Amino acid sequence: MKIGVQVGQVVAGGDDLKKQWLDQLEHFRACRDAGFDFVSWGHHWLIHPFQHFQPIPVLARFAAEAGDMDLVTGVLLTPLLNPVQVAEDVATLDHICRGRLVFGIGLGYRREEFEAAGSAMSERVPRFEEGLALMKQLWTADEVTHHGRFYRVTGARPTARPYQRPYPRIWVAGMTEPAIRRAGRLGHSFYAIGTLTLAELRHAFGVWRAALAEGGHPVPAEIPVHREFFVAPTREEARARARPAVQAKYGGYAQHGLPGVGAGFTEGVERLMDDPFVIGAPEECVEKIARLHELGATHVALRLFWPGMTQAQALAMIELVAAKLLPALKRL
Repeated sequence: MKIGVQVGQVVAGGDDLKKQWLDQLEHFRACRDAGFDFVSWGHHWLIHPFQHFQPIPVLARFAAEAGDMDLVTGVLLTPLLNPVQVAEDVATLDHICRGRLVFGIGLGYRREEFEAAGSAMSERVPRFEEGLALMKQLWTADEVTHHGRFYRVTGARPTARPYQRPYPRIWVAGMTEPAIRRAGRLGHSFYAIGTLTLAELRHAFGVWRAALAEGGHPVPAEIPVHREFFVAPTREEARARARPAVQAKYGGYAQHGLPGVGAGFTEGVERLMDDPFVIGAPEECVEKIARLHELGATHVALRLFWPGMTQAQALAMIELVAAKLLPALKRL
């Protein structure tokens, strides 16, 4: 099993941005040195009450020091973006990291972002599918003419092709059944993110595999899962320290309309910490991640950083994961 780290996106608004970047760069280096297999960076605009740097420039910077780590856009919200720009940026980044890029993509769920992009939430699915089809053409064809509902390209001759052929590995993120089916219908890895419990994840993998089969697609080699994570020497300490961080972070997400986090969020904090989050002592965390492996997951991205954590606490948790979890997990 490949174990990755999700960096960024959980810093409280108002923090010093210069320090934030230097801290997150130190997180990345510590995870690289600890032996994590990949690093993932998310994508949001106007993410108040948090503050957040953007994935393409960050991953390009990480590539200079990543060694053998893969770099994952986890996830890029492509309906917000022009697919020609994304195709060029992704091809460029794939060369910068010498083919270690994973193109993780999703729809997005925040109206503020779609308003800023000049589009509507109701258009996000057709924009996503049309944009991805155009990107694939730009990565593989000698000349591209595409006159679609949202995007037009006439007689274009692409000049930036990815390092990987025909294009980088694609993980399609989702939390709802239509999104899961879409990943399978398109023939790509389903990237299970958000608040899917173990039972919901088992069902989701069945839905995805059925959609792959209906489309005549083989099962992709990579089956990635994202999990929120907090480890401490004892279960009691882990839950006590994680509880206010979960409340702060997912209280903000509830305001944003994140699927699976609704008006009853406050009462659901304990449930989230039980399942799907991986929170506890090292042996308990290993056991929870092993259950994901039993479902077929090949890659697990752990989000190790929470609002309110000091740099010393973040680095200490990386050290604990390296000493107590990674050796066992890499044997799965």
